[in-house]
Amino acid sequence: MDAIVLAGGYATRLWPITRNRPKMFLPIGDSTVIDRIFDELEADDRVNEVYVSTNERFAEEFEAHLEDAPYEKPVLSVEKTVEESEKFGVVGALAQLVERENLSDDTLVIAGDNLISFAISEFLDTFEEAGAPTLAAYDVGSRDRATSYGVIDVEDGRVVAFEEKPEQPTSTLVSIACYGFPAEALGLLDTYLAGENNPDEPGWFIQWLVDRERVAAFTFEDAWFDIGTPEAYLDAVSWYLDDGQLVQPSAEVRESELGENVHIMEGAEIVDCELERAVVFPDVTLRSCQIRSSIIDEETVLENLNLAGAQIGAHTRIANGGD
Repeated sequence: MDAIVLAGGYATRLWPITRNRPKMFLPIGDSTVIDRIFDELEADDRVNEVYVSTNERFAEEFEAHLEDAPYEKPVLSVEKTVEESEKFGVVGALAQLVERENLSDDTLVIAGDNLISFAISEFLDTFEEAGAPTLAAYDVGSRDRATSYGVIDVEDGRVVAFEEKPEQPTSTLVSIACYGFPAEALGLLDTYLAGENNPDEPGWFIQWLVDRERVAAFTFEDAWFDIGTPEAYLDAVSWYLDDGQLVQPSAEVRESELGENVHIMEGAEIVDCELERAVVFPDVTLRSCQIRSSIIDEETVLENLNLAGAQIGAHTRIANGGD
């Protein structure tokens, strides 16, 4: 079995934090979003090659990341785009990768920017037992939220209905970006695209597939985070920290109050500050600041500021009434 990790997005909603880094490299505790996936795929003997699908703009970052990582399976596969407007759509990019890498085995496709609470090995168990296209499904608990995803109905482990981004969802159970495709299903990508169907989100392909053959469902509970916005990223960090704090040993915190869900990375200096639900990247300096629900990127210096819901880019210097 092969695996494809989708990592080709530009994450414009997370700018400036992701202007110069893939959002898959955002830290979740001591790891990153995508490394949590790589760890599981590396450990599963059923997975042979892991194709990391990214774009030309971030190819060098991924090459450097994989070169320094302990993984043996990941192989970079680059789509020829450098900005959002050039993207082929996820289904289009998938079809190109299958052709580019000459894939012909059963294949797991998973988004590299999703934090999932289930073990990927359990999903693969279900996929193998089903012997059919398989998707992971999660109850988002809100019909309003469900309008942003592919809404499904499941009977006896089989997807009996699928509607991508419905205006009036019939349920709150949605498909997430984790799919198992038997080898023969990969060839249907070209058939789908040849019919001038929507090449963007993979849910459109799944909706088309459900009308033609059996699709199995792997449902799970606990947590799932689609990390596409600052709020979603902070939600994922908060879930991981479980109302606690993570302060790296080389960080210095003096005369400060750390509330719930605060991650302070290496080399940061925090003096006379109050922080809650905040991510502070390496080598940041904060003096006399109140920071809530915010992300502060690396090598930034802030003094005498009160911030809520802010995303401060790297190498920023702001002093309010300071020296």
